[in-house]
Amino acid sequence: MPGWISTPSSAGCDADWVQNFGQLVETKQWSENLTDIVMKLTNGIRLSVEDGVRLFEHPNLYEVGQLANMAKVSRYGDHVFFNSNVHINQTNICVLACKFCAFRRSKKQSDAYDLSVDAYLEEMAKYENLVDEVHSVGGLHPDWDVEHYETLIRAAKQQFPDIAIKALTAVEIKHLSQQSDISFKETLQRLKSAGLDSLPGGGAEILNDDVRQVICNGKESSDEYLEIHRLAHSLGIPSNCTMLFGTIESVHDRVVHMDKLRKLADEYNLFQCFVPYPFLPDSTRLPEAQLATSNEVLRTIAVSRLMLDSIPHIKAYRMNIGDEVAELALNFGADDIDGTVRQESIMHLAGADSSLNYDIYQMAKLVEDAGFIPIKRNTTYTTFTTVNVEPPKRPRRLNVIA
Repeated sequence: MPGWISTPSSAGCDADWVQNFGQLVETKQWSENLTDIVMKLTNGIRLSVEDGVRLFEHPNLYEVGQLANMAKVSRYGDHVFFNSNVHINQTNICVLACKFCAFRRSKKQSDAYDLSVDAYLEEMAKYENLVDEVHSVGGLHPDWDVEHYETLIRAAKQQFPDIAIKALTAVEIKHLSQQSDISFKETLQRLKSAGLDSLPGGGAEILNDDVRQVICNGKESSDEYLEIHRLAHSLGIPSNCTMLFGTIESVHDRVVHMDKLRKLADEYNLFQCFVPYPFLPDSTRLPEAQLATSNEVLRTIAVSRLMLDSIPHIKAYRMNIGDEVAELALNFGADDIDGTVRQESIMHLAGADSSLNYDIYQMAKLVEDAGFIPIKRNTTYTTFTTVNVEPPKRPRRLNVIA
């Protein structure tokens, strides 16, 4: 299984992707109202917010998808990435009550929980030989400060040194800084020293404070989300970034959101992956949500690939959109489908029904079925291994005598 290495900033992307893209788009005749956008992309010119809105409004979804797929192939050829990970949500107790969240519990609710450090390590031990990443996000616990997470991360690193820790969204970093009465930067420095490898991108929702006031009042502001990731990048901590769509935001809001993220990515090149995912309505309190169709999911992924020139990877987050739409999204600009996951609570409590407990064979088979070459990556997109799709060996069984 051949492999190769990269840096966190380039994340395996072909440095000549603009030239590659120009050669690909020459093979197709494009609609008249897309020709100027194609020309910009061919010449390495960043699309404007207005261009992004036009892509959302272009009547031919398939054509937008073709353009996005060419942009993806120009970067990665036929490779599609995944990793071996497990989600361990350390607590569902949260001082906030975001309207879209089905995961959060108050401290007094019967199904509220908070894992002790030992209990967290016991959960990790179940997957020690199956994963190389633990993804941990959770509620804003009223009693936990940065010292608690230093203890947790340090203990996890000591016991499982080969498992990368991707943990704590921007709002969790803000909460810990407030709990400990220290700055965002000191919070991040202490967590990195304890062994934190990278930040997930959750909590971006829509980077429009008027929208945030309705759907997640009390969370970090748009500027705080960006500043926390900026500080993480300045300390050498790579991160992902996200967008929750299908609530009350406009198409223009979505594109401005992408524009803010790519401008921050220009500064340190440590946003590694953009994860757009639709709002899931089950068990939540946002009746005014618009709810995205599968077509809109595919279009949003495609537009993301075309807009986000400075963010290497676009993820079709199968935990949220399901395996079938994720497979389609790999032909609409997405190049990553996250990982084996093993267990997950936040999306599934909100209504996701995607399969859990996939192994490497099943992940690779999903990628191959979509027409691509499966590549197992590490957390920070610095090591890659081609996966040969071979079914697991089955035990021989004796014939049953009738």
